[in-house]
Amino acid sequence: MSRTVQAAAILSLLAGAAAAEGWDHGARNTPHLAPARADQTRAPKTEDGVVLTARTLARGLDTPWAVAVLPDGGYLVTERGGTLRVVGADGRVGEPVAGVPDVLAEGQGGLLDVALAPDFAESRRIWLSYAKPLGGGLSATAAAYATLGADNRLTGLTEVFVQDPPSPTAAHYGSRVVPDGDHVFITTGEHFTPRERQFAQDPAKSYGKVIRLNADGTVPSDNPFAGQGGVAAQVWSLGHRNLQGAALAPDGVLWTLEHGPRGGDELNRIAPGRNYGWPVVSYGENYNGSPIGEGLAHRDGMEEPVYFWDPVIAPGGFAFYDGAMLPDWQGDILAASLNPGGLVRLTLAEGRVTGEARYFTGAARFRDIAIDRDGAILAVTDSPEGELLRITPD
Repeated sequence: MSRTVQAAAILSLLAGAAAAEGWDHGARNTPHLAPARADQTRAPKTEDGVVLTARTLARGLDTPWAVAVLPDGGYLVTERGGTLRVVGADGRVGEPVAGVPDVLAEGQGGLLDVALAPDFAESRRIWLSYAKPLGGGLSATAAAYATLGADNRLTGLTEVFVQDPPSPTAAHYGSRVVPDGDHVFITTGEHFTPRERQFAQDPAKSYGKVIRLNADGTVPSDNPFAGQGGVAAQVWSLGHRNLQGAALAPDGVLWTLEHGPRGGDELNRIAPGRNYGWPVVSYGENYNGSPIGEGLAHRDGMEEPVYFWDPVIAPGGFAFYDGAMLPDWQGDILAASLNPGGLVRLTLAEGRVTGEARYFTGAARFRDIAIDRDGAILAVTDSPEGELLRITPD
């Protein structure tokens, strides 16, 4: 049975419930890289008097990476070591779901995202993304769909995407999977190394890309590079670093969150065929302080982020709020933060960020966000003793 905890009790780091917090942005890592627009970073702090309280629904989860809400009650949660679990509405954690794919649970790899098909109530189809082991120390981001039976067993596992080429580096896999009716979006990372990051600019390699497939795994004929065939035909957008957040906006357009280097985390509104710049341009710098590429933030033909953070928030998953519990938050972005941790809220108007608020900063590494059936906010915490939290207005 779940019990209410104040934010401090989560990791004994905060006291009391969380109102929108005043925070010090801190010094930018790249102050010489001026934003293209004034509203592109460091938005005004949003303070609306809403106080949030976290309730621990389930604990003892092994480094949970994603949460999806089941329509008939309960939740699906991935554990990065390779386990999918059903968590009941009462917080009871079920035995591992049988039939999940083999994963490489090394570095940043493992069983990563889980999402429900839009027709899940009828089809019982779910989607998974994961680090696929390919032998010889190689791995790749992969995605598959399967049917979740009433006995909590997966059947008909069908792998539809494997990143190409495979990588020797167990880092920067992405990877979110976003079903959208007849199509599915899959995000990939570029595996971090100076050599591999260059592949984000190559349409023939599925590194640092948003991939768009038909729901059966075939390639849509209207993809922007469909005429090139091969890997390029799968590509929806390119020039990304490590896309660990992706969600459909209320108007049906895909938005993404990606990890920058030191500085330069990005929120992007994705348009087909567009180049989002990595590693040619960035608002961040390498971890050793050296510039990214030529040290530029802008270049003709490369898209500007809607918003960026410097210093970073290290974003995980996010959701556009849609629920009755917080009606004034409708359409706001609620994002997980790994560093400094907690929940980040962005208010939007006409596709631009108008305000930012933060909650539970420093309490825990939030890895994913979802919206419960009644409008409560769900979060999973990135820890070997991770938790599924239910967050509601006080």
